[in-house]
Amino acid sequence: MNQRQTIRCRYCGQLNQVEPRPEGIPICGRCRLELSDAPHKKFRSLDPHVYVHPLDSQALAALKAIPGIDPILKKFLSLTYERYFRVVFMASCVKVSERQYPHLHAKLEIAAKTLGIETPDLFISVSDPFEGGLGFNAFSSGLEKPFIVVNSLLVERLTDEELLSIIAHEAGHVHSQHMLYRAAAIILVLLTRYALMASPITAGISTLLSMTVQAALLNWYHKSELSADRAALLVVQDPRPVQTALMKMAGGTLASSINYEAFIAQARAFDESYDEHVLDKVWTLLAAAQSAHPFPVWRVSEILKWVERGDYQRVLDQVS
Repeated sequence: MNQRQTIRCRYCGQLNQVEPRPEGIPICGRCRLELSDAPHKKFRSLDPHVYVHPLDSQALAALKAIPGIDPILKKFLSLTYERYFRVVFMASCVKVSERQYPHLHAKLEIAAKTLGIETPDLFISVSDPFEGGLGFNAFSSGLEKPFIVVNSLLVERLTDEELLSIIAHEAGHVHSQHMLYRAAAIILVLLTRYALMASPITAGISTLLSMTVQAALLNWYHKSELSADRAALLVVQDPRPVQTALMKMAGGTLASSINYEAFIAQARAFDESYDEHVLDKVWTLLAAAQSAHPFPVWRVSEILKWVERGDYQRVLDQVS
C-alpha cells in the first residue's frame, strides 16, 4: 500500500498530507498551488531598482522633473480618492481574509512575503471601475494603506498560478512605490472618461493638473505596468503563468481554446514589427493611450525579452 507523504508547500509553508497521485500533481490545501520539491525564493531585501523596466524609469524621471509635481498630486488626491474608493469597495465588494477566499488570502501573503512588503488589503469585485460592466482585470492603489482589487471573472477563469501572478503584479506596484502617481493616474482616467466631472465634488479638479502633467502621468502609468509584470515573475518564479494570465486577459472568454505557443509566436512577431517599423511604434503608443492598461501582447513580449536576455535569472540569483 502506498503511504501518504508529507510535503511542505514551497510557496506558503503549509504542511500537506498527500496521497500518491500518478494522474496529477498534488495541490497545497491552503494556497492551492502545486506542491513540489523545487525551491521558492523569498527576498529578505529586494530593491525595486534591480527589476524596474527602463521605460518605467525614464517616464518617471520625466514626470518628477515637473516642478512641484508631488505637492500638486497630493492636493489633487486630497480632494477625492482615498476615502471615496475605500467606501466604494467596502460597500460593494468582498474583502479577502483568512475566512473569506482563504486561498486568495494565502496567495496575497505569498506575494507580500516574497517581495518583502506589508500585506495590502484585497477585494474581489464583479465590475470594472475603468471600463464599466463585468470586469476582467485587476488594479491597485491607496496612499495611506495600499489595496488591490481583482475582478471576479479572473478568479473564476484563471488557474491558481495565474491568480498568484495577477496578485503579485499588483503587489509589485506597492513594492515599487508607485502608489502616489498611480492613484493620481487612476483618478485622472476616471475623471476623463465618466461624468464625475459634473459632480460638485470633482468639478474643476482636473484643472489642478496641466496638460503637461496629465500627459506625463498617463505615459508613466502605462510604463509602470512593465515593472509590475517583472515583479509578478519574481514572485511566481515561472514565466509561463505570468504569460498565460496575460494571454487569457487578451483572449477573454475564449481562453480555454487558445494556444500558448501560438500566442508566444504572436508576441515575438509583434516585438519584431515594433522594433523594425517606426510607424508601428507610433500607432501602438497612440492606441495604448486610450486604454487603462498597455496591450497584453506587448507586455508578454517584454517579459520574453527580460527572461531570454538572462536579466530575470540574474536578479533571482543575486538578490538576497
